Amino acid sequence: MRIRKWHAHAITTVVGCTALVLSVTGPTAQAKPRDPGRETLSAGDGWGSEGAGTTGGAAADAEHVYTVTTWAEFKQALADGGDAPKIIKVKGMIDAVSEGCEAFVAQGYDLQQYLKDYDPAVWGNDRPASGPQEDARVASAANQNSQIKAFVPSNTTIVGVGRNSGILGGSLQIFGVSNVIMRNLTIEAPLDCFPKWDPTDDDNTGNWNSEYDAVVVYGTDHVWLDHNTFTDGRYPDSERPVYFGKVFQQHDGLTDIVRGSDYVTVSWNRYQDHDKNMLIGNGDGLAAIDAGKLKVTMHHNRFEGILQRSPRVRFGQVDVYNNHYVVTEDQKDDYYVFGVGISSQLYATHNSLSLPPGAGVGKALKKWSEAPLTAEYNYVNGKLTDLIAVHNAEIPEETLQRGAGWTPTLRKKVDSPRAVPWIVGHGAGAGRIR
Repeated sequence: MRIRKWHAHAITTVVGCTALVLSVTGPTAQAKPRDPGRETLSAGDGWGSEGAGTTGGAAADAEHVYTVTTWAEFKQALADGGDAPKIIKVKGMIDAVSEGCEAFVAQGYDLQQYLKDYDPAVWGNDRPASGPQEDARVASAANQNSQIKAFVPSNTTIVGVGRNSGILGGSLQIFGVSNVIMRNLTIEAPLDCFPKWDPTDDDNTGNWNSEYDAVVVYGTDHVWLDHNTFTDGRYPDSERPVYFGKVFQQHDGLTDIVRGSDYVTVSWNRYQDHDKNMLIGNGDGLAAIDAGKLKVTMHHNRFEGILQRSPRVRFGQVDVYNNHYVVTEDQKDDYYVFGVGISSQLYATHNSLSLPPGAGVGKALKKWSEAPLTAEYNYVNGKLTDLIAVHNAEIPEETLQRGAGWTPTLRKKVDSPRAVPWIVGHGAGAGRIR
C-alpha cells in the first residue's frame, strides 16, 4: 500500500474508492513548510477582503510558479499564461535599470544643454518648454518608460524569497486587472532619469515634474499589499541637485491607488525616506470614475521620513488604523499625514504619531477640499489627541468638519494606539512575515 504524506498530522491514501486518513504522531510527523505565496487575505481584513476576497495566484498549478532573479525573467513570468493564477517568487534584489540612465538617452539629448535652453532667464515662465532638447528628452523618457514598467496580470501573487529580495528601479503597473497580491518585497522607487521642467508650474515660478510610481493600482479591484518595504533607497531626495532654484525631482509616488480602483488592503508595510507617498484618487475632476469606489484599508504600516500623502484621499471610503507615523526633524516645518480631498470619506482612528519638538500637531491634517472626516483615538507622542480640534485651533483658515458618514466593519484586531509603535516597529516591512 503506497502512502502519501499530507499536512503535519495526517496521512492520506486511497484503497479502491475509499479514502483513508490516518493520524500520525511522534517523530514521523512532518510539518508542511509555510509558503507565503499560497497565502490569501483573510476574511474581514479590510476592504480587500470584500466579496470573494483577494487570493492572488494561490491556486496556481506547478507550471505557473516561477522563481526569477533578473528583470527580464520577471517581466517574462508576468507575461506567461495570461490571467491563469500564477505565483512569481523574486529571489534577491533585481535591477530594472542595471545599465544606468545612460542606456536610455536618445540622440541629441544633453542635460547641460537642456538647462541652458530652458533657464528662466532665457526662456521665461510664460510658456511650456518646447524645441529640440525637449523633444530629445521626451524620446529618452519613452526609452526608459518601455524598460522599467512591468504590467501585472489578474490572479497574480508576487512574493519575495527570504529577508532581502525585491525590485530596484522598476515601476509595477497593476493596471485594469483584478485579484493581485504583493508581499515581502523591498521596492526601491524608480528614478526618473529625464524629469520635465515646466516653467509655468508652481504659480509661474517653474518646477521639475517626474514620472513613475513604484506601484500604481489603476482601475483594478481586490489588491493586497502586505509586508513590503518602500523606499527611495540609494537615491534620497536630499541628494538630488537643485536647478533653477528647484529640486531636480526624480521621484513620484510609492503606492498610488487611482482611476476607479476598489477593494484594496495595505497592511504591515514600511514606507520610508520619500516625499509624495500615496494618492488615493488622482484628480478632482474624476467623479464619474471614482465616486463610489476607491475603498481602501490601511493598517499596521510604518511611515518614517515621509513628507506628505500618507494618504491624500479623494472620493474614497478610506479606513486608516493602527499605523505609526514618524516625522523627522528636518520635515517638521513642512509635513502632513492625512490629506482631505474632494468628496473624501476618511476614517482615521487608533493611529500613533511621533513628532519632533516644535512640530505643529495641527499640520498632521491637510485640507484640500471641504469633506468631513472621522479622526478619533489617535495618539501623538504617547498622548491621546483630538487631531481635528488641534488642527482647527492652529489652522483656523482650513477648518475641518467631523463625521466621515460611515463606519468600517472590515477590521481585524484593533490594537491600542499606545502599543502601535512597538507592534508595528517589530512587525512591519519586508522580511517580517510571521
